[in-house]
Amino acid sequence: MGIGRRLNSIVRGVAAPVLFLSLVGYFGWNTAQGDRGLQSYALRQTQLKSVQAELRRVEQDRDLLERRVAGLRTQRLDPDTLDERARAMLNVADPADVVVMYGSGKRLF
Repeated sequence: MGIGRRLNSIVRGVAAPVLFLSLVGYFGWNTAQGDRGLQSYALRQTQLKSVQAELRRVEQDRDLLERRVAGLRTQRLDPDTLDERARAMLNVADPADVVVMYGSGKRLF
């Protein structure tokens, strides 16, 4: 019976620290590797930067289109813009016009 009591007291003395260290290990691992951990945070920051860059590009495109549309409004109709859009829609050009062809990879606007 002496061995059983001694073993029981050793188990009781070790159980609490083992449980505590297991919890600390679990939460420590989740801090680094979990869904809301440090690695996920770094990945989200990288994704945020790329999405912000895309947002800036799209806003620039939108501003360009807004300027072009503003030239076609009835309050201040820009003849050059109107002529450009009419020729583009009708696919015609005046024989006196100088046409500059761009490569397929280049965007005009």
